[in-house]
Amino acid sequence: MSTMFFTQAIDDALAQAMADDPRIILFGEDVPLLRRNLLVRFGPRRVRGTPISESAFLGAGVAAAMAGLRPVVEMYMVDFLGVCMDALLNHAAKVEAFSGGKWTAPVMVRVPCGGGYGDGGQHEQSLWGWLAHIPGLSIVVPSTPADAGGLLLAALQHDGPVIFLEHKLLSETWLEFLGSGGRRTVQYDVPANGAKGAVPRRWEPLPIGKAMVRRTGSDVTIVSAGVGVHRALQAAEAAEREGISAAVLDLRTISPLDRTTFCEMVAHTGRLLVVDEDYEGFGLSGELGAVALEAGVSFKYARVCTQTTIPYAREREDQALPNVKRICSAIAQLAGEER
Repeated sequence: MSTMFFTQAIDDALAQAMADDPRIILFGEDVPLLRRNLLVRFGPRRVRGTPISESAFLGAGVAAAMAGLRPVVEMYMVDFLGVCMDALLNHAAKVEAFSGGKWTAPVMVRVPCGGGYGDGGQHEQSLWGWLAHIPGLSIVVPSTPADAGGLLLAALQHDGPVIFLEHKLLSETWLEFLGSGGRRTVQYDVPANGAKGAVPRRWEPLPIGKAMVRRTGSDVTIVSAGVGVHRALQAAEAAEREGISAAVLDLRTISPLDRTTFCEMVAHTGRLLVVDEDYEGFGLSGELGAVALEAGVSFKYARVCTQTTIPYAREREDQALPNVKRICSAIAQLAGEER
């Protein structure tokens, strides 16, 4: 085993996949600069820059996928999917169902997400609940370098559209960028673990739709994805010092959802805490509660989510997004201990 940074692992897995499959092409804004190692290796026919027109190049990606290629379309931020949602909502997600399986659109959209660095509500959203609401889309949210590379390989082999979300506070590329341009005095709540970790010598695909138990426990089940998994683990360690045993489940994919593992863990502890950086209303946190109830699981429930438009001011942003303090408070209340 070796170690890699989060983004490094994604690029490494992508390079392996491109070497193995000539149908994989990569394009997006500034891609020749951002993925210059891939450009040098695979050339400008497979690694291409695009104009700043998300509707144009995502639409091109969907068409290329239907024509037999396996495009990776990169966007700067998940928020910008609002500009080009028609290509996903009305075309890529529906073509297989509408054609009776005769057509597919195996396009992967690689896009950063998440906040915690003072860029406001137009640039720091997560939106995986909004995207997972659409039948036909698979939504992948890795939390470690090993998962990032393995899930990327699986996404490239999947015969439908996949949204691959990378949280910026796990990305060494983003953290380097955020530390420049007058931001040197800004503090970020970056998890101690996550941006770098052990990876396999050769990438193998990880199953899409299979969650990972990151920590076992008997009193509370904490469920999260992306950077929230690391917040949950920190809170679980703090809760253990107070005599509360908390399990942590990393969903890894929002859609499809690993309902079996999730329901088994909630049934075991009888308490569910959802930590979700996406919006609270009509989102993942409510869906998880419904899934457990429909499975006949009896449990106490709480959630720590983003409840409103993310503010620009760092102090207010820290209050709006899920953080370890809010998670610890929710754990204590669920366990019947007011602290």
